[in-house]
Amino acid sequence: MPGSPGSPAVASAQPRPATCPTPGLRTGEEYLRSIRGDGRQVFIDGELVKDVTAHPAFRGGARSVARLYDLAADPANRSRMTFPSPASGEPVLRCYQIPKTREELAAKRAFYELWAEHTFGLMGRTPDHVAGFFCGWAAKPSVMARGGQQFADNVMRFHAMLREEHQYAAYTIAPPQIDRSKPAHRQSDPTLYAGVVNERHDGIVLSGAQQLGTGAILADWLLVSCITPLQPGDENHAFNVALPVNAPGVKLYSRRGFAARAESSFDYPLTGRFDETDSLLVLDNAFVPWEQVFVYRNIELTRDQWWKTPAHAYGNHQAQARYAMKLRFMMGLAQRLNELTGNAGNPAVAMQMGELAALAQTVESMLHAQEAMATVDEEGVLWPSRPSLYAVMALQSEMYPRMIDLVREMAGGAMIMQASSVRDFANPDIARDLERYACSASHGARERAALMRLAWDFVGTEFAGRHQQYEKFYGGASFIVKQNMYRHYDMKRATDLVDAALALPPFEETRP
Repeated sequence: MPGSPGSPAVASAQPRPATCPTPGLRTGEEYLRSIRGDGRQVFIDGELVKDVTAHPAFRGGARSVARLYDLAADPANRSRMTFPSPASGEPVLRCYQIPKTREELAAKRAFYELWAEHTFGLMGRTPDHVAGFFCGWAAKPSVMARGGQQFADNVMRFHAMLREEHQYAAYTIAPPQIDRSKPAHRQSDPTLYAGVVNERHDGIVLSGAQQLGTGAILADWLLVSCITPLQPGDENHAFNVALPVNAPGVKLYSRRGFAARAESSFDYPLTGRFDETDSLLVLDNAFVPWEQVFVYRNIELTRDQWWKTPAHAYGNHQAQARYAMKLRFMMGLAQRLNELTGNAGNPAVAMQMGELAALAQTVESMLHAQEAMATVDEEGVLWPSRPSLYAVMALQSEMYPRMIDLVREMAGGAMIMQASSVRDFANPDIARDLERYACSASHGARERAALMRLAWDFVGTEFAGRHQQYEKFYGGASFIVKQNMYRHYDMKRATDLVDAALALPPFEETRP
């Protein structure tokens, strides 16, 4: 029987990456050790990767995640980054806290902001992101129990395990783009999209593909579900499960590894550190024990898990904190460029900076509005303000490209006319000319080049281009996000105003 009361605890259900070997918070080295050579099947450039922590395409991202764990484990950050475990009383990562008050929601945002500061908002799938989704499901087990109480129990246990063991979960929640004109079960092969191919007494077997596994290569666990609409007949594809990234039958095919082509930290200061990579997940008869199944062959619940629980709102509260920090970094970068070129006092530039600042401040203000306007439902569950969340998400696909264009306009040709690489400065003859002709009024040529390379890595490299695409489709297709905004806008209050205007009593007309 799926997830029966006598089933073993999730922690011993299946081998998975090693967890923190000593009491206390997980450190960066413990994280790296746990994913180093653990048997995960990651492929790039036609080869199987033996160790993702050492491969040039992934080591920078892995070290950046390790740095986040170290920040959280630093005693100086303890009150900001942890809260007492409801099970043990020991400090655990605050990203796994289910907020009960607006103050606790704001405290979670402070956690997100510290991690986002140290990635400059450039890593969107750090461990705190999917943590928010599990918090949302665990906050509202009544919804998950609609598929059977055992599944609600499973998600509660799994959330507790992630929290107590400081685990990193990523997700793949959309089918590959093979033929979007047909539902999953009407594809040329009904096992193209990730789905159930066998049910056993001890679990289920999955085959097929799923995307977009951002950060999956670096994670401990992989959540596999579907956020796109399913139709009757798609029941085999209507599920929510968790798998260890190194589980048999789990294969991850990475996109082009930008970091592997970053020749130096001077020339690619962002690419080499913060490329979290995206990947195609292929499941080849991958076994999932019942204890790691949260939704099973239930189309309605596969949809409602995102919207009838605060999962989507919690996960994207983190996402908007990360996005706000990224825009703050963009503002600082634009200001430094203007100072470098001597344009900071130019009225035309000040006008462009004002527009950039207005957009950045709108995002940050709406982030705080999610907390200030949070509501509590009939079960006592705290919901961030969804109109405040979806207002920003609905405009994100248009806002980010506009902001990048503003930075490009202010920089002019300066980002294009750069030294070929840091090696130019090692040649005395070249360096002498660069110091004379490629300097600025306030900086020498090498310092000027460092800022320009940083700016170019943010707006012009392959890494930068991926970020533009990422932010454009962050919440899915724009029409879906805008429909979310429409559904959550207080339309009754708006239409009541119109009705009140129509109901105004007649006034005595005057004629000249």
